[in-house]
Parts: sequence; C-alpha cells; structure tokens
Amino acid sequence: MLDARLLAQHVLGWDAARLLASGLDQAPDTFADRYTALIARRAVREPLAYVVGTKEFWNLAIEVSSHVLIPRPETEGLVEAALDRLRGTVAEGGLVADVCTGSGCVAIALATERPGIQIIATDISEPALAVAARNAQRHGVADRIRFVRTDILTGINDKFDMIVSNPPYIPLGDRPRLQPEVRDYEPALALFGGDDGLDIARTLAQHATVRLKPGGVLMFECGAGQERGVRELIANAAPLIMINVRHDLQGIPRVAIARLPEPKAQ
Repeated sequence: MLDARLLAQHVLGWDAARLLASGLDQAPDTFADRYTALIARRAVREPLAYVVGTKEFWNLAIEVSSHVLIPRPETEGLVEAALDRLRGTVAEGGLVADVCTGSGCVAIALATERPGIQIIATDISEPALAVAARNAQRHGVADRIRFVRTDILTGINDKFDMIVSNPPYIPLGDRPRLQPEVRDYEPALALFGGDDGLDIARTLAQHATVRLKPGGVLMFECGAGQERGVRELIANAAPLIMINVRHDLQGIPRVAIARLPEPKAQ
C-alpha cells in the first residue's frame, strides 16, 4: 500500500500532503498508463528506489540505477563517524578518499557538510561512476570530488587524511537468503565480498597502510558477525591500529575505525 502511494506521488509529482488533499481529483490523462507500468515493475520485486530513480540519503536525493547499490540508512552511520573525526582532526583543505563510491552518496554527504575538504572517489564500475558524477553535479559539489575508475586505490599516489568506504561485505554463502529486491536487482559487484565478506576490506586495509598520511584514519562499513574478522584484518595490516568498531542502534557492528600512527618523536 505504501509503495503504491509513493509511486502515485512520483507519477503525479506531488508530495504526500497534496495527494491526501487532492486524491479524489481527476487524474491527468497520462497517469494510468505510467502508473500501471511502474506498478508492474514493483510487482516483480524491482526495488522501489530503482523504479522511481532516486533514494534519500543524508537528506539528499541521490540518483540510483541498477548500476549502483541503493543507499541504506545504516551507511549514514559511516558519514556520522567520518564527520566526527573530520571536525576534530582534519584541517580545512584535507584530502579524503571514498573507495567503492557507487552512487557517490558518502562522498557527496561529506562534501556538503565540509566545504573545505577535497575528495577522490573511486569505483571499479564505469557506469557507477557516471551515476556518482551526476549526483555530485546535482548537489553542487562536483568541483571538489574527483571520480577515478580503479580497483580500491590502485594507481593513486595521493596521501589521504581519511579513507572511507562502504565496500561489498556480504558473504557469498548468504546470497540465497537475501530478499529478491537485493539478490536479483542490485549489482553483485557492490554486494559480495568473498567467502566471509571481508575480501575487499582486507585489500582496502593494505592500501591504507601506504595511502594514509601519518595519523590518518581508515573507516569502512561492515556487518553482522564480522567484528572479529575485522579486528583480525586490521591486526594483519600493520602499522594500522584498531581504534573501534561502532555498532548501530540494533547492536550490529557497522563502522570499523583504524588509524595510522604518528611518527614517534625523536
């Protein structure tokens, strides 16, 4: 019922208040055909966000398509953690990397909140980067985000104050248990991270050891049952030091935070 109402609002270009006030009015002539087509897509479990073409994230309307992961509320926790750190330690003009940027939602949220930082956002998918670039343009931050097609940070020689990422972290064995909206429509490249879900995170941590500035921070999203594996992969990525794994409101480990030590004073 909710999806049907949201699709009606989308076709009409109305908000919820107007639909409630004008719901008995005569619909435009083109409404029925357009609405029926969208309902048919949703009926076969295509995600609502793909049907309407946008998803709200951090109070921003983010364009999405089947080339990118649909932004989740849980990923706003990664943005919150990054902003907490940026406020306290990173000077204006700091350089941040957003790895596996997908729709660009994390990079764009950070750029809108911290106008002084520059961001390099990477993804292996060229179609995903095209979506991200349009989102950056839409929200007026395209001049401060450079999008690069590469695997993690391969070929990038910059040193970063912070590296953030929402990498693929679902174990391959979990695929049959996923909702059809996720399993059948969202890009596998953005979902699955190997047998334990942490393959990309391991590679990311190794890149961070050489791409972070001294004192720089790595933050990445993870999921249920992965805290022990996350702590192990950071321990195996010396000289990174584990700071914390922040849990979400449901008690699920959600954001891993590690740091590259400052050089010891002589």
